[in-house]
Amino acid sequence: MQVLDWLLTNTTTVSGWIWGLPMILLLFGTGLLLTAMTRFVQIRHLASSIRQILKGPRAETRDHKGSQGDITPFQALMTALSATVGNGNIAGVATAIAAGGPGAAFWMWITAVFGMATKYSEAVLAILFRRRMRDGTMAGGPMYYCRDGVRGQLGFVLGGIFAVCGAATALLGTGNMFQSQSMAMAVREQFGTPQWVTGLIMSLLVGLVIIGGIRRIGAVAERLVPVMIIFYFGGALLVIISNISLVPDAFRLIVVSAFSPEAVFGGGVGIGVQQAMRFGVARGVLSNESGLGSAAIAHGAARTRYPVVQGGIAMMGTFIDTIIVCTLTALAITVSGAYRSASFLVEDGLRGADLTVHAFAVGMPDWTGGWGGLVVAFASLIFGFTTLIGWSYYGQICCEYIFGLKVVKPYRILFVVLLFSGALLTGRYSSIITNVGDICNAAMAFPNLIALIFLSRRVADVTRKTYAAGDPYAAKVPRLPDPIG
Repeated sequence: MQVLDWLLTNTTTVSGWIWGLPMILLLFGTGLLLTAMTRFVQIRHLASSIRQILKGPRAETRDHKGSQGDITPFQALMTALSATVGNGNIAGVATAIAAGGPGAAFWMWITAVFGMATKYSEAVLAILFRRRMRDGTMAGGPMYYCRDGVRGQLGFVLGGIFAVCGAATALLGTGNMFQSQSMAMAVREQFGTPQWVTGLIMSLLVGLVIIGGIRRIGAVAERLVPVMIIFYFGGALLVIISNISLVPDAFRLIVVSAFSPEAVFGGGVGIGVQQAMRFGVARGVLSNESGLGSAAIAHGAARTRYPVVQGGIAMMGTFIDTIIVCTLTALAITVSGAYRSASFLVEDGLRGADLTVHAFAVGMPDWTGGWGGLVVAFASLIFGFTTLIGWSYYGQICCEYIFGLKVVKPYRILFVVLLFSGALLTGRYSSIITNVGDICNAAMAFPNLIALIFLSRRVADVTRKTYAAGDPYAAKVPRLPDPIG
């Protein structure tokens, strides 16, 4: 217990420091820079990006036939969303509100708006600097555009830092143990199932999927992710519709408490603007992963000739995750009045999914028979499962970058073992996983954001030249770097 107490104290301290004002300014500053350099690409090409994802699997045969890559553009988005839309949307939003008040949701929105330009740029660079590995698979992501785009000693160091921190996040942080712990707790609360049972079942299911590599992960994500989002959307919408008269007040509460929490809670609640901003930005990044560079790994495997088109598809991941799904969670917690319970939830060490379960349970219409908690429990399972398979691939590519292809099998075994271990954590010590996730996310974000700043002109040039003709498919795209091996 002394070791766990030491870990809890120190990870909390480090997490608070690393997600301080400098990191917030770096995230916002990079998003602002890329928004300006791409001339608000997230606004100008939002409609065309929506049309691209609505094509779904059909885009493969019509637009990208014969292109390099392992999975279709739609599968790349679904794989990225599988890793992005997870318990960060259920537990992460609730934790942000519990610690930072409803105003944290506002800062999540701001993170998402500028994060769309960041996510767009990450995907563009992932396609431009990806490499074909010796086994024939495609590998892309921040470590490659750091090394081959930034270049020199700085690029080498930045790429190495990202790869190490990405592997740590996939094994120890939000990509693995945070998910299994949230899933196990949600199922235990609803069904009384021991956490080790949930952990064992999920370990077996995840192991069966990830053994097939990115192609199997993409195929599973393509079918499962749309279903899980629609299911959760329906549950949250029931809560919101049953309290529809409170929705305008909920939006007002979120905006007001983002800038003046005392006006909502009173001076003794201990929540300030910096607290709301810190948890809103940290959980926003945890949820949509804009600035982390992780989603670029999935988009780097897409079968496409057009970096800017894949970038447009990628930025929709942030839009769907935060502007839609996280907003649904925040509104459900707010209109149900569950946010008023946030203070004692934090003091008692109960985090994340518990608050969302409470919101759905009290906010659902009476005719549902109190099934709100079951909706969250089921959504937590599916969200967590898809996040686990997505992040298993991210961590694998990071480890391949460091150790080569020989590491694939040991990495997958270790991933499943740690997945099971995370499901066993309970009580206040479960916050260790959340803290580790925050620390690893920041450690990934830093080298990625530095690389994005260095390469922002490259992104702007590719965007301008491609869209100059008005039709992305009519423009000549810069030649991809020669594959290795």
